Amino acid sequence: MPRGLRHRFWLQSILSSITGVTAIVTLFWHDWIEAVFGVDPDKGNGSTEWVLVLLLAALSVTLTIGARLEWRRAQLASG
Repeated sequence: MPRGLRHRFWLQSILSSITGVTAIVTLFWHDWIEAVFGVDPDKGNGSTEWVLVLLLAALSVTLTIGARLEWRRAQLASG
């Protein structure tokens, strides 16, 4: 592991994992929003869940790229 990893790397890695897992959970269990929050924002047609999957997946990819850039920065800085 490269020395000099900033907190940004760890934050991006953790958030990427959380958003990725949430996207996968939403992909397979569409009704978790209704079960957890007790509301049905899309009146049962599933559009909110698909939008949420796309947004969470895009956010996860973006955070993963940011963490990878931080990793490379620390690797280059350490020699």
